[in-house]
Amino acid sequence: MVVGMCTVDLHLPGAQSLKDKRSVMKSLIAHLRQSFNVAAAEIDHQDFPQSARLGLATISNDAGHTHATLESAVRWIEASRPDVMVVDWEIAIL
Repeated sequence: MVVGMCTVDLHLPGAQSLKDKRSVMKSLIAHLRQSFNVAAAEIDHQDFPQSARLGLATISNDAGHTHATLESAVRWIEASRPDVMVVDWEIAIL
């Protein structure tokens, strides 16, 4: 069993309130769960409208597949979500 975890630091320049941020994060998390079959949640910076830390996790029997899934999810955010800027990200495989 291979477990992959990814933390993604995000900047949300258009979010002027926590309500704006919740709307963006809810949409982002729903798409990641549906399209990449990963567990996803906001794990830090909940009190800051323009900052978020997203946690992603997946499990499989192949480390390469696990890493590729998480990296694809991050690349999708970078390419498809102009309202969200990826500041930093890190993948850990256990």
